[in-house]
Amino acid sequence: MPPRLDLVGIIVQDMAVSLAFYRRLGFDIPAEADTEGHVESTAGGLRVAWDTVEVIQSFDPDWTAPVGGQRIGLAFRCDSPTEVDALHSELTAAGYVSHKQPWDAFWGQRYAVVRDPDDNPVDLFAPLGGSG
Repeated sequence: MPPRLDLVGIIVQDMAVSLAFYRRLGFDIPAEADTEGHVESTAGGLRVAWDTVEVIQSFDPDWTAPVGGQRIGLAFRCDSPTEVDALHSELTAAGYVSHKQPWDAFWGQRYAVVRDPDDNPVDLFAPLGGSG
């Protein structure tokens, strides 16, 4: 059997700050996880893990954060173009940074990009027709 994608990992500076952001995107993560060094949750059938820099450096002491751009992107599908706009507004009103305001992309989706607390781009999208 070939390998299967099982988990997406995100390295974070501050677990509580990062988890607060991802809770707004639908992850059901208990509050007590905010003080952990490693947290896992599943949303939409995909398992995601968050690890603090300290946890990563405990087994990879030479690890350093990438510079000059991100190495991973996450995309969250919304139910409609209106939801993309609303979620983008909610996140930016809560203090998260917008990387790209909502726009109608030439490939047929309403799209926006916000930055998570660790400066990773997080895409929000929906088909322009609202389905599909």
